[in-house]
Amino acid sequence: MDGTGAGAPAGIGSTLPPSLCDAVDVLRGRPLRISRLAGGLTNRNFRVVTPEGAYVVRIAGPGSGALAIDRDNEYRNSVIAAGTGVGASVHAYVPDESALVIGFIEGRTLRDEDFDSPGILDRAAAACRRLHTGPRFVNDFDMFDIQAGYLRIVLDQGYRLPADYLEHADAVERIRGALAVRRGPTVACNNDLLAGNFIYDGATIRLIDYEYSGNNDPCFELGNIWSECHLSDDQLEHLITAYHGRFLVNRLARARLQGLMGQYGWTLWASIQEATSDIDFDFWPWGMEKYERAVATFRGPDLDRLIEDVQRSD
Repeated sequence: MDGTGAGAPAGIGSTLPPSLCDAVDVLRGRPLRISRLAGGLTNRNFRVVTPEGAYVVRIAGPGSGALAIDRDNEYRNSVIAAGTGVGASVHAYVPDESALVIGFIEGRTLRDEDFDSPGILDRAAAACRRLHTGPRFVNDFDMFDIQAGYLRIVLDQGYRLPADYLEHADAVERIRGALAVRRGPTVACNNDLLAGNFIYDGATIRLIDYEYSGNNDPCFELGNIWSECHLSDDQLEHLITAYHGRFLVNRLARARLQGLMGQYGWTLWASIQEATSDIDFDFWPWGMEKYERAVATFRGPDLDRLIEDVQRSD
């Protein structure tokens, strides 16, 4: 859950470790103009301008392994995404410095309200389709497994948990069973497409930040966009139609249920971050907003219909 891209620099005069600059060919021995990029909930991100070009240096924060982030996989999947043309170019990976160096994409990061603008949902669907139809990633991602792993950490460590969180376990198993009925092939997914991970240059959209990337149900990608970007149900229907070329009731239901599981799982991500992160961000309200939306679906009138619709043959 990051959300850094081509936004305005957050201050000039930041520095990078000299050992990192010495380890990266495109930075070594060059005059550097470095600025800290705004955003980022698991990394420190810098825009670095050299005489030859502009780059983003992402330095991982401590403890991100508890969040199911594998930095080697992030690097390898970033290279694959770059090869499709939808991701940024990759210039260096320095494991000893927990650093990834990628090309700076000219454009602007989207905000939730941008999805109201004509053409943005269609371009977002096209970007997802381009990633999903490209080569497979080196690992898999399944929110049911991720959520279970997060939950073990939260319970074992005594981290903060909504009082009624475990009451929804039966509903989760119902959803898992319904999604299994017409499970299709997994594809290369970003799995973290909040608005700030879309870069728009006025013509096309690119996708950045592959920390949580892995082969997954494409409907998780679409449902997670619906949740993270606070799309309306009508906007999700538009996104589904643009992605598939026609409207499919079962795909809409599948995206809604996968988005629900994203909300339920990312709640625990926020709990872990609140307990362990040194980043100045109020994680708990961020997570509770997701949890309250998840509970509204778990306890609301739509869940039975979604579970029925996702098993339809259309």
